[in-house]
Amino acid sequence: MIVVGVIPARFGSTRFPGKPLAPVNGKPLLQWVIEGSRGSRRISKLVVATDDDRIASLARSCGVEAVMTDADLPTGTDRVYQAVRGLAADVVINIQGDEPLIRGELLDRLAEPFAADPDLAMATLGKPLTLEALSANTTAKIIVNHRDEALYFSRFPIPYSRLKPEGDADHSPDLDGALKHIGIYAYRKDFLERFCRQAPVAIEKAESLEQLRALYLGARIKVVRVDHESWGVDTPEDVQKIENIMRRGER
Repeated sequence: MIVVGVIPARFGSTRFPGKPLAPVNGKPLLQWVIEGSRGSRRISKLVVATDDDRIASLARSCGVEAVMTDADLPTGTDRVYQAVRGLAADVVINIQGDEPLIRGELLDRLAEPFAADPDLAMATLGKPLTLEALSANTTAKIIVNHRDEALYFSRFPIPYSRLKPEGDADHSPDLDGALKHIGIYAYRKDFLERFCRQAPVAIEKAESLEQLRALYLGARIKVVRVDHESWGVDTPEDVQKIENIMRRGER
Protein backbone atom coordinates (compact mmCIF):
# COMPACT_ATOMS: atom_id res chain seq x y z
CA MET A 1 0.00 0.00 0.00
CA ILE A 2 1.53 3.30 -1.14
CA VAL A 3 0.76 6.09 1.33
CA VAL A 4 1.56 9.67 0.33
CA GLY A 5 1.55 12.40 2.95
CA VAL A 6 0.78 15.91 1.69
CA ILE A 7 1.26 19.09 3.71
CA PRO A 8 -0.75 21.93 2.12
CA ALA A 9 0.91 25.26 2.90
CA ARG A 10 -0.06 28.59 1.36
CA PHE A 11 1.45 31.97 2.07
CA GLY A 12 -1.68 34.11 1.94
CA SER A 13 -3.51 33.16 5.13
CA THR A 14 -6.13 35.79 5.96
CA ARG A 15 -5.52 35.75 9.71
CA PHE A 16 -1.78 35.04 9.56
CA PRO A 17 -0.01 35.91 6.27
CA GLY A 18 3.21 33.94 5.78
CA LYS A 19 2.24 31.48 8.53
CA PRO A 20 4.27 28.46 7.24
CA LEU A 21 7.45 30.55 7.49
CA ALA A 22 6.71 32.04 10.91
CA PRO A 23 9.36 31.19 13.53
CA VAL A 24 8.22 28.85 16.29
CA ASN A 25 10.76 28.03 18.97
CA GLY A 26 13.69 28.67 16.63
CA LYS A 27 12.36 26.98 13.48
CA PRO A 28 9.83 27.86 10.78
CA LEU A 29 6.39 26.43 11.53
CA LEU A 30 6.44 24.27 8.40
CA GLN A 31 9.75 22.70 9.40
CA TRP A 32 8.22 21.42 12.64
CA VAL A 33 5.38 19.82 10.65
CA ILE A 34 7.80 18.19 8.20
CA GLU A 35 10.02 16.82 10.97
CA GLY A 36 7.07 15.45 12.92
CA SER A 37 5.58 13.81 9.82
CA ARG A 38 8.87 12.15 8.96
CA GLY A 39 8.46 9.97 12.02
CA SER A 40 5.77 8.01 10.16
CA ARG A 41 6.72 4.48 9.16
CA ARG A 42 3.80 4.04 6.76
CA ILE A 43 4.20 7.16 4.63
CA SER A 44 6.07 6.22 1.44
CA LYS A 45 6.44 9.77 0.17
CA LEU A 46 6.07 13.18 1.85
CA VAL A 47 5.43 16.34 -0.18
CA VAL A 48 4.56 19.97 0.49
CA ALA A 49 1.82 21.47 -1.71
CA THR A 50 2.19 25.24 -1.99
CA ASP A 51 1.64 28.25 -4.20
CA ASP A 52 4.68 30.18 -2.97
CA ASP A 53 8.35 29.87 -3.97
CA ARG A 54 9.56 30.78 -0.47
CA ILE A 55 7.61 27.93 1.07
CA ALA A 56 8.77 25.56 -1.66
CA SER A 57 12.38 26.56 -0.98
CA LEU A 58 11.97 25.83 2.73
CA ALA A 59 10.45 22.42 2.00
CA ARG A 60 13.34 21.47 -0.28
CA SER A 61 15.86 22.64 2.29
CA CYS A 62 14.20 20.20 4.71
CA GLY A 63 14.68 17.39 2.20
CA VAL A 64 11.13 16.94 0.93
CA GLU A 65 9.59 17.52 -2.48
CA ALA A 66 7.58 20.69 -3.08
CA VAL A 67 4.72 20.64 -5.59
CA MET A 68 3.53 23.99 -6.91
CA THR A 69 -0.26 24.30 -6.96
CA ASP A 70 -2.69 26.98 -8.13
CA ALA A 71 -2.97 30.00 -5.85
CA ASP A 72 -6.76 30.26 -6.20
CA LEU A 73 -7.72 26.77 -5.04
CA PRO A 74 -10.68 26.99 -2.64
CA THR A 75 -9.45 24.61 0.09
CA GLY A 76 -6.43 22.76 1.40
CA THR A 77 -8.06 19.50 0.29
CA ASP A 78 -8.15 20.75 -3.30
CA ARG A 79 -4.48 21.65 -2.96
CA VAL A 80 -3.71 18.14 -1.72
CA TYR A 81 -5.54 16.54 -4.63
CA GLN A 82 -3.83 18.73 -7.21
CA ALA A 83 -0.45 17.76 -5.72
CA VAL A 84 -1.08 14.00 -5.95
CA ARG A 85 -2.91 13.72 -9.26
CA GLY A 86 0.22 12.56 -11.05
CA LEU A 87 1.68 10.52 -8.19
CA ALA A 88 1.40 6.80 -7.56
CA ALA A 89 -0.66 6.50 -4.38
CA ASP A 90 -3.24 4.24 -2.82
CA VAL A 91 -3.89 6.40 0.24
CA VAL A 92 -3.35 10.15 0.66
CA ILE A 93 -3.00 11.78 4.08
CA ASN A 94 -3.83 15.48 4.35
CA ILE A 95 -1.40 16.71 7.03
CA GLN A 96 -2.39 20.10 8.43
CA GLY A 97 0.45 22.52 7.75
CA ASP A 98 -0.22 24.56 10.88
CA GLU A 99 0.11 21.80 13.53
CA PRO A 100 3.76 21.79 14.63
CA LEU A 101 3.17 19.10 17.28
CA ILE A 102 2.11 16.42 14.80
CA ARG A 103 3.69 12.99 15.35
CA GLY A 104 4.44 10.25 12.87
CA GLU A 105 2.70 7.59 14.94
CA LEU A 106 -0.60 9.48 14.63
CA LEU A 107 -0.29 9.43 10.85
CA ASP A 108 0.43 5.70 11.01
CA ARG A 109 -2.70 5.14 13.09
CA LEU A 110 -4.66 7.02 10.43
CA ALA A 111 -3.28 4.88 7.59
CA GLU A 112 -3.77 1.49 9.29
CA PRO A 113 -7.53 1.04 8.63
CA PHE A 114 -6.98 1.13 4.85
CA ALA A 115 -4.72 -1.91 4.97
CA ALA A 116 -7.42 -3.89 6.79
CA ASP A 117 -10.38 -2.64 4.72
CA PRO A 118 -9.83 -2.32 0.95
CA ASP A 119 -13.25 -0.65 0.51
CA LEU A 120 -12.67 2.12 3.04
CA ALA A 121 -12.92 5.58 1.49
CA MET A 122 -11.71 7.84 4.25
CA ALA A 123 -10.42 8.01 7.84
CA THR A 124 -9.99 10.68 10.49
CA LEU A 125 -9.18 11.00 14.20
CA GLY A 126 -11.32 11.49 17.30
CA LYS A 127 -10.65 11.82 21.03
CA PRO A 128 -12.78 11.80 24.20
CA LEU A 129 -14.86 14.91 24.74
CA THR A 130 -14.79 17.25 27.69
CA LEU A 131 -17.74 19.36 28.75
CA GLU A 132 -15.86 22.44 27.65
CA ALA A 133 -15.27 21.03 24.15
CA LEU A 134 -18.86 19.87 23.88
CA SER A 135 -20.18 23.39 24.42
CA ALA A 136 -17.61 25.13 22.18
CA ASN A 137 -18.98 25.95 18.72
CA THR A 138 -15.40 26.11 17.43
CA THR A 139 -14.99 22.38 18.17
CA ALA A 140 -16.38 19.81 15.76
CA LYS A 141 -18.03 16.76 17.30
CA ILE A 142 -18.48 13.31 15.72
CA ILE A 143 -21.19 10.75 16.32
CA VAL A 144 -20.04 7.23 15.39
CA ASN A 145 -21.69 3.85 14.93
CA HIS A 146 -20.65 0.59 16.62
CA ARG A 147 -17.83 0.17 14.06
CA ASP A 148 -16.42 3.63 14.88
CA GLU A 149 -17.57 4.99 11.53
CA ALA A 150 -18.80 8.57 11.37
CA LEU A 151 -22.55 9.12 11.29
CA TYR A 152 -22.43 12.92 11.45
CA PHE A 153 -20.20 15.87 12.31
CA SER A 154 -21.39 19.13 13.88
CA ARG A 155 -20.13 22.18 15.73
CA PHE A 156 -23.21 21.96 17.95
CA PRO A 157 -23.28 19.79 21.12
CA ILE A 158 -24.63 16.65 19.44
CA PRO A 159 -26.23 14.37 20.54
CA TYR A 160 -27.04 16.26 23.76
CA SER A 161 -29.88 18.41 22.45
CA ARG A 162 -32.44 17.11 24.98
CA LEU A 163 -30.58 15.12 27.65
CA LYS A 164 -27.93 17.38 29.13
CA PRO A 165 -24.73 15.65 30.30
CA GLU A 166 -23.69 15.82 33.91
CA GLY A 167 -20.15 15.74 35.25
CA ASP A 168 -17.09 17.81 36.03
CA ALA A 169 -15.32 20.20 33.66
CA ASP A 170 -12.61 17.72 32.66
CA HIS A 171 -14.35 14.54 31.59
CA SER A 172 -17.56 12.66 32.14
CA PRO A 173 -18.59 9.15 31.08
CA ASP A 174 -21.89 10.75 30.04
CA LEU A 175 -20.07 12.12 26.96
CA ASP A 176 -19.60 8.74 25.30
CA GLY A 177 -22.26 9.66 22.75
CA ALA A 178 -19.76 11.67 20.71
CA LEU A 179 -16.05 12.32 20.16
CA LYS A 180 -14.05 15.47 19.61
CA HIS A 181 -12.93 15.63 16.00
CA ILE A 182 -9.20 15.96 15.27
CA GLY A 183 -9.11 17.38 11.75
CA ILE A 184 -6.51 15.23 10.02
CA TYR A 185 -7.79 13.14 7.11
CA ALA A 186 -6.71 10.18 5.02
CA TYR A 187 -8.40 9.32 1.73
CA ARG A 188 -8.34 6.50 -0.74
CA LYS A 189 -6.94 8.36 -3.77
CA ASP A 190 -9.86 7.57 -6.07
CA PHE A 191 -12.31 8.84 -3.46
CA LEU A 192 -10.28 12.04 -2.98
CA GLU A 193 -10.74 12.70 -6.69
CA ARG A 194 -14.48 12.11 -6.44
CA PHE A 195 -14.69 14.34 -3.36
CA CYS A 196 -12.89 17.26 -5.04
CA ARG A 197 -14.97 16.97 -8.21
CA GLN A 198 -18.19 17.29 -6.17
CA ALA A 199 -19.25 20.87 -5.52
CA PRO A 200 -19.92 21.80 -1.86
CA VAL A 201 -23.29 20.48 -0.70
CA ALA A 202 -26.00 21.98 1.49
CA ILE A 203 -25.16 20.21 4.78
CA GLU A 204 -21.48 21.03 4.34
CA LYS A 205 -22.20 24.73 3.79
CA ALA A 206 -24.70 24.87 6.66
CA GLU A 207 -22.19 23.47 9.20
CA SER A 208 -19.06 24.82 7.46
CA LEU A 209 -17.56 21.31 7.70
CA GLU A 210 -16.29 19.88 4.43
CA GLN A 211 -16.20 16.27 5.73
CA LEU A 212 -20.00 16.31 5.52
CA ARG A 213 -19.57 16.30 1.74
CA ALA A 214 -17.98 12.85 2.08
CA LEU A 215 -20.95 11.58 4.09
CA TYR A 216 -23.32 13.08 1.52
CA LEU A 217 -21.49 11.06 -1.14
CA GLY A 218 -22.07 7.90 0.89
CA ALA A 219 -18.47 7.40 2.01
CA ARG A 220 -17.59 5.35 5.06
CA ILE A 221 -15.31 7.39 7.31
CA LYS A 222 -13.39 5.38 9.90
CA VAL A 223 -12.79 7.31 13.13
CA VAL A 224 -9.56 6.27 14.86
CA ARG A 225 -9.65 6.95 18.59
CA VAL A 226 -6.55 8.71 19.95
CA ASP A 227 -5.54 10.74 23.00
CA HIS A 228 -3.79 13.40 20.91
CA GLU A 229 -4.92 16.99 21.36
CA SER A 230 -4.95 19.23 18.29
CA TRP A 231 -2.76 22.31 18.75
CA GLY A 232 -2.85 24.45 15.64
CA VAL A 233 -1.48 27.89 14.82
CA ASP A 234 -4.31 30.04 13.47
CA THR A 235 -3.12 33.51 14.53
CA PRO A 236 0.20 35.10 15.55
CA GLU A 237 -0.95 34.92 19.18
CA ASP A 238 -1.03 31.11 18.97
CA VAL A 239 2.75 30.94 18.49
CA GLN A 240 3.40 31.73 22.15
CA LYS A 241 0.93 29.05 23.22
CA ILE A 242 2.71 26.43 21.11
CA GLU A 243 6.13 27.51 22.34
CA ASN A 244 4.96 27.15 25.94
CA ILE A 245 3.70 23.63 25.21
CA MET A 246 7.02 22.73 23.59
CA ARG A 247 8.97 24.03 26.57
CA ARG A 248 6.88 21.87 28.87
CA GLY A 249 7.81 18.87 26.78
CA GLU A 250 4.27 18.03 25.71
CA ARG A 251 5.10 17.32 22.06
